[in-house]
Amino acid sequence: MAASVRRCAGAWLVLAAGLLAGPGALAKRSEVKTLTDGTWRELLQGEWMIEFYAPWCPACQSLQPEWEKFAEWGEDLDVNIAKVDVTDQPGLSGRFVITALPTIYHCKDGEFRRYQGQRTKNDFINFISDQEWKSIEPVSSWFGPCSVLMSSMSALFQLSMWIRHCHNYFTENVGMPVWGSYAIFALATLFSGLILGLIMVFLADCLCPSKRHRPQQHHYQKKLAPESARLLKKLDEEQEADEEDLSDDEAEDKEEADRNSSTNAVRQRPVNLAAATEKS
Repeated sequence: MAASVRRCAGAWLVLAAGLLAGPGALAKRSEVKTLTDGTWRELLQGEWMIEFYAPWCPACQSLQPEWEKFAEWGEDLDVNIAKVDVTDQPGLSGRFVITALPTIYHCKDGEFRRYQGQRTKNDFINFISDQEWKSIEPVSSWFGPCSVLMSSMSALFQLSMWIRHCHNYFTENVGMPVWGSYAIFALATLFSGLILGLIMVFLADCLCPSKRHRPQQHHYQKKLAPESARLLKKLDEEQEADEEDLSDDEAEDKEEADRNSSTNAVRQRPVNLAAATEKS
């Protein structure tokens, strides 16, 4: 009986100490989640606050304690707290276009907004509890992390990091000089350009075949083309000859009509003189 009384008294003392310590002591513990290129799509469901940082960044180092304290309120606020190391996840750095560190994003049901307020635990809590994120314009769908443009940017960043790892492997593990590593990448670039050029030529030849590879019917059309040209020329000459004949006939008819008109005029003159004498 006495033991149970002591346990109850101890529980009341812990509760009282928690109340005296303030609301932070009653916050539910929540760990900061680490996102990668393979798990970033979890952001599309629910509400998230994501920090992009680098271990060597002094501002990121000073933010970490506040971010950890803010994560303790994650479960109470029904928000997931996450972080991304841009040195380990270059694809996410390119997908979200991280140009400054640290960078904080808020995500709600697939809509991303960039947080630009004060970087303290209380400011983060108020940003979520008061729904201050509604006053921020969300990122355009063209530049959202799910767009084709940002996916291409992510692939480009991953390629650059892969090249960097290869360069470090050649120079540190293999012992190759720096200029040798550069020469290998230069040759690889030339070879890949040659392959891409051949592929483009092949596709162009398939889509727009040259004259040698056209169907046989085109050759028959080419053989008939000179004959049709000669026929057209002959028809034009005959038409011109007909027009000349018509013009000659018209000229002769005109001359004959002129002669007839002059003869009639000569005949009418004596008749008019005889009529005049009779009247006088």
